[in-house]
Amino acid sequence: MKTKSKALLMTLCAVLLVAASVLGTMAYLTSTTGPVTNTFSIGKIAITLDEAPVNVYGEVVEGARCTENQYKLVPGHTYTKDPTVHVTDENSENSWIFVKVVNGIAAIEAAGDTTIAAQIEKDWTKLDGVANVYYQEYTKQEAAKDFVVFNSFTVKNDISETDLETYKDASITITAYAVQQDGFDTAKAAWTAAKFN
Repeated sequence: MKTKSKALLMTLCAVLLVAASVLGTMAYLTSTTGPVTNTFSIGKIAITLDEAPVNVYGEVVEGARCTENQYKLVPGHTYTKDPTVHVTDENSENSWIFVKVVNGIAAIEAAGDTTIAAQIEKDWTKLDGVANVYYQEYTKQEAAKDFVVFNSFTVKNDISETDLETYKDASITITAYAVQQDGFDTAKAAWTAAKFN
């Protein structure tokens, strides 16, 4: 019996030894990737609006571009006024660029293609259903870009001093706006969503 127990014990040890060596050599096929890491930055649109500095007769003078000029109205005279929207950051997103032009001297401008409205309409598109608002498109591929609104205005030559007197406190006001193009198929949709006045 002792011999049988010894033989059984030896057999069990051999089985355990074989099982341990088989299990010890088993391995799984594995593969590992590196992590996916996301970083974020913020899109932006950067614009400014200015014009050349001029004297009261609309003649350009030395100095930095400015946001305000004063004019002395004279019949038949042409004045330099070049309001310009600047996209100031080459990383600005694709945008709808808008200008709102309220022209308080439209009634005394000389007729023809020199009127402020006529000049604007050469390069800008009138925004349907919104008075005095025009737009252009800006794309990132253009880097920084300038959008001239108009270049000058001319007073009628047949206006009396008395009629001119009624315009002594008149003004031309230009305001620029920008809205991202992403998410808006049309300039009108962008303008409406931004709720500009």
